Amino acid sequence: MTVHSQGAVTSAPQDAPPKSAGLPETPAPATGTGPTPPRAGGKPLPTGWLPYLLVAPAVLALATLLLYPLIKNVILSLQDINKVEFIQRKYPFAGLANYTELLGDSTFWTVVVRSFAFTLANVALIMALGSLIGILLNKLGKKMRLVLSMALVMAWAMPIVASVQVFHWLFDEQFGVMNWVMRTAGFSGYEQHNWMETGLSTMVIITILVVWGSIPFVALNMYAGLTTVGAELYEAARMDGANGWQTFWKIVFPNLKPFFLITTFLEVIWVFKAFTQVYAMNKGGPDRASEILPVFAYVEGQSQAHYGLAAAISVLTIVILVVVMSFYFRLILKQEEEQ
Repeated sequence: MTVHSQGAVTSAPQDAPPKSAGLPETPAPATGTGPTPPRAGGKPLPTGWLPYLLVAPAVLALATLLLYPLIKNVILSLQDINKVEFIQRKYPFAGLANYTELLGDSTFWTVVVRSFAFTLANVALIMALGSLIGILLNKLGKKMRLVLSMALVMAWAMPIVASVQVFHWLFDEQFGVMNWVMRTAGFSGYEQHNWMETGLSTMVIITILVVWGSIPFVALNMYAGLTTVGAELYEAARMDGANGWQTFWKIVFPNLKPFFLITTFLEVIWVFKAFTQVYAMNKGGPDRASEILPVFAYVEGQSQAHYGLAAAISVLTIVILVVVMSFYFRLILKQEEEQ
């Protein structure tokens, strides 16, 4: 309300902002397009084509290294190219014949089931054991934590081919450590026992190798995540009489749920496309009984010289992985929206 000198009282407009005495009036922000206002204490943000020019080298590199090979692979999968066609440089168009042949092949579906079983077993073991070791790191003192962390980093940093050779030595028929351990423990039948005699036993050894090499990533990230959980939460759980398992499910897991989602997402991708460990261990043998989809595509393309069919296998592998991971990716996005 405004009081005039005559004593009359009038009502001020409700939408009029109050003015501070002695201060200049702040102009209203301009509407429409215009130059980007400068940041506080900095230069104006770039406009026009400059941002696109800055990211162009990265986009061009990704297109060259990823998009172009993918397009060429899809084109190759639509062609009937075997050894003769490859030598004669003839690339007859086959349409969807390669895909039809694969989808009607029981061997392909056996490899698909084996790939999913292999991925599920590895990811479950990696996440469980990695989480337990991460909790152990959080409980240890500084010296023992440093020793265990160094051991994890060394296992993680070992090249895959070198680790495969170590496992070959451990499970060697004649001089293997595992045969010596079994004989020393009193078990019979382990004189020159072939641990890779069957596809199942070979997959078990490969699983041990993959889990051993992947646990450090989960354990160290788990420990890093545990350091963000406040000590007062653990104290409150102890005062309520919660045991270790209840503390994990009520305190640790809810606070680290994004970590578990993202880490599981990454592990599924890494394990599903594990080529080096499987091929270097026994080349998908014996009798191709330990092949997963990446190895299956490689053997068909390089050993069997079915290049078009191998390209179709790789395309189907990408499609299967994208479809499976799309559901999991929706869970991650939902978790982010809830936060």
